[in-house]
Amino acid sequence: MPGSILESATTEVAPAPAETAELSQRAPGVLSRLVRSPGGIVGLALVLVVVLTALFAELIAPGDPFDTSAGPALSPPSRGHVMGTDNLGRDLFTGVVHGARTSMIVVFWVVTISVVIGLAAGTLSGFLGGVADDVIMRIAELFQVVPRFFLALLMISFFGPGLDRLTLLLGLTSWPFLARVVRGETISLKSRDFVEGARAIGASRLHIVGRHIVPNLLPAVVVVVALFASRIILIEAGLSFLGLGDPTRISWGSLANSAQQFLRLAWWMAVFPGLGIVVAVLGLNLLADALNDAMRRTH
Repeated sequence: MPGSILESATTEVAPAPAETAELSQRAPGVLSRLVRSPGGIVGLALVLVVVLTALFAELIAPGDPFDTSAGPALSPPSRGHVMGTDNLGRDLFTGVVHGARTSMIVVFWVVTISVVIGLAAGTLSGFLGGVADDVIMRIAELFQVVPRFFLALLMISFFGPGLDRLTLLLGLTSWPFLARVVRGETISLKSRDFVEGARAIGASRLHIVGRHIVPNLLPAVVVVVALFASRIILIEAGLSFLGLGDPTRISWGSLANSAQQFLRLAWWMAVFPGLGIVVAVLGLNLLADALNDAMRRTH
């Protein structure tokens, strides 16, 4: 992550009025640059479409995605079934819409778990240094080298499939990259003048971290989260495609799995769940790139 994201962080313990005004206008400046960027507009629009679809799934597609009596099996797209039906007679539009909700639930909880652990681990590692830094980074490396699919197989073997277990697994294995980014930014920040000034006036370590370090880390965290949220969608879809997802919830990966045997007979079974994955991943990647560019130019 470019260090320039945080280059214009406050340089005094008590900023001058002009500096305070600049800080208060930073967020609107980032938003203004984001909406002026073609990639940012497209990415934001795509992400909003997926998020709103997930939030209002019952209103958009009120039927049961597992209802096998929705229509004739392998029916092509029509007025009654805009995305057709699958081999079991389930309405594919309903499945794709509710699959968006499944993906967004996984993304929300995995991001929450990863940010809490990654932000805490990276901040402590970078701020304390020494033995604490070595221990935390070795733990991060341990989580990075263990393959997620192997862990997923073990978890399902012992506890059975479930969205809660999948979310916990991805959350506990997705934080190391964020922790490394936060660690690097923290090392850069703790040598800045405003942190030294806080130390000089007797501020505690907890105050320095909470008041001066963490707020200046948030821009970098937002960009990293937008980047790995798209990876989470792909991992969840991949696990569901292999039958390792929650069988009680419809997902894009499970829909794609059902389409394998009918690619020549029913192209729509693979195309529409695939489009859902493409829209979500492309939107998040475009949004992350635009956010990174907007923050760098603002600073």
